[in-house]
Amino acid sequence: MSLGPSDPWDVIDQLRRLHLRMLAALHAELRAASSTELSRVGVVQGGDAVYAIDMKGEEILIEHCREWSKAAPFLLIAEGITESGERMFPEGADPASAEFRLIVDPIDGTRGLMYNKRSAWILSAVAPNLGPETSLQDIRWAVMTEVPTTRARYADQLWASVDGDAEGVTLDITGDEPVFAHAARIQPSRATDLKHGFACLVKFFPTGKTLTAQFEEALFQALSEASDGDVPLVFDDQYISNGGQMYEILSGHDRFIADLRPLIFRRVGSGEGGKLCAHPYDLCTELIARRLGAVVTGVDGRPLNAPLSVHHNVAWVAYANEELRGRIEPVLQRLLAEFGLI
Repeated sequence: MSLGPSDPWDVIDQLRRLHLRMLAALHAELRAASSTELSRVGVVQGGDAVYAIDMKGEEILIEHCREWSKAAPFLLIAEGITESGERMFPEGADPASAEFRLIVDPIDGTRGLMYNKRSAWILSAVAPNLGPETSLQDIRWAVMTEVPTTRARYADQLWASVDGDAEGVTLDITGDEPVFAHAARIQPSRATDLKHGFACLVKFFPTGKTLTAQFEEALFQALSEASDGDVPLVFDDQYISNGGQMYEILSGHDRFIADLRPLIFRRVGSGEGGKLCAHPYDLCTELIARRLGAVVTGVDGRPLNAPLSVHHNVAWVAYANEELRGRIEPVLQRLLAEFGLI
């Protein structure tokens, strides 16, 4: 067991440099390749497709990990690197010698990015090596970086440590390398209700969509915020990226998001659909949202937690602030029981 790196700023610096390398390479790939080339399915792993553009991010990740491991041994956790989703650096080292665990999603939001529709996100976090039970709540450092479409000029990079404030920069990506433009302007919404704001339940894919929509409608009606006569009061935005959704919460764009897919898929009896859930690597940067004052929980209302692995399905709920949580959570919990989801 290790308590992790002794220099926290070195961790943030390593993660930020990794992200900048990946951002530059991925954006160059986007500009050079067609959507058809980028959307070619490379392999299918864990019930999900790995596209051609994903592989570029993984190449840079492995190269950076080899370099970083010259300073300290660590365990990488990421989809596609091995059957188990774990890989030691330096290669061949004893896993027991790992000083820390690094969990990474090289591209969260591939589907939107490869068609040049919407930004994807590079997500990474580091926790001390506490063995197989190391969890999301053990994460001490996290970095997330936007990978915009080719039509964009700017990209945000945000980071946080468990003992410090969340910080961020906006990068100019018009050149070959991203460069500093200005400090990022990020702040979760302070609204105390959902009226005239964005909020949603995740329903990316056909499986379970009907039940999810029924639950969502019941929730907003119970909160008396569904509509004012013929005027809708809550707006839906299905951003097919958990990292992107987290950004929408911490940036003040969205006020409430609930991802109940593991519960929904179990309720409708879809074993295959259950593979298309959020996993710990999709949510490893929730520390940033938390340090900014947003609230991210499990469906039981407790702080969001799951082992750092590629296999666990995670249901989660995010509120822009504590006041919204106090308003929504009791109704959410009641409806979860009434719909037979818990």
